[in-house]
Amino acid sequence: MTQANYAEIQRVLAGERSLTDAAEAHGTLAGCLCAAASYRFEDWLLEILPAGRAQPHAMSALEALYESTAGALAAPDMTFQPLLPEDAEPLDERTGALAAWCQGYLYGLGSGAGATQDVVDLPGEVGTVVSDLMAISHAAVDPGQGEEANEAAYAELVEFVRVGVQVVFEELAPLRQSSVSCAGVSFH
Repeated sequence: MTQANYAEIQRVLAGERSLTDAAEAHGTLAGCLCAAASYRFEDWLLEILPAGRAQPHAMSALEALYESTAGALAAPDMTFQPLLPEDAEPLDERTGALAAWCQGYLYGLGSGAGATQDVVDLPGEVGTVVSDLMAISHAAVDPGQGEEANEAAYAELVEFVRVGVQVVFEELAPLRQSSVSCAGVSFH
């Protein structure tokens, strides 16, 4: 997957008066794609943009992100990456974005077919991953730890999210086949 540029998607969404930031919007997309086979690009726009549509330049960038995300989740080589700020950005910002990404993912996942199931009833490792993502959605930099320890913890969390989302995508494949789109659900 060609990794979309977080800052560019953030600018596009701000220009379109998005209801959310780039991390949370991408998390929502990934969650809905994991939960519902019928989730379309247009459905995602309805989730993240006030009018559910974008100007042509924004449409192109968002559609590319949608396509690359859907392709990466379905690819057998585990190339999926959550859309997060670059490593050069402050750790507080990156950690906040990771927490927002997880919140969006949980929203998207919950809006899909599995919304009526209790976490403990989800197949395979899905319940464990979802529980861990709930905890990560509250992540913050630990001021009692040094910068190196916080950076290492952040890197571990990002890798867990990356792999965990792919596990959820695979485990929910049977449910996705019979699911309905999570379009039309209000974002906030």
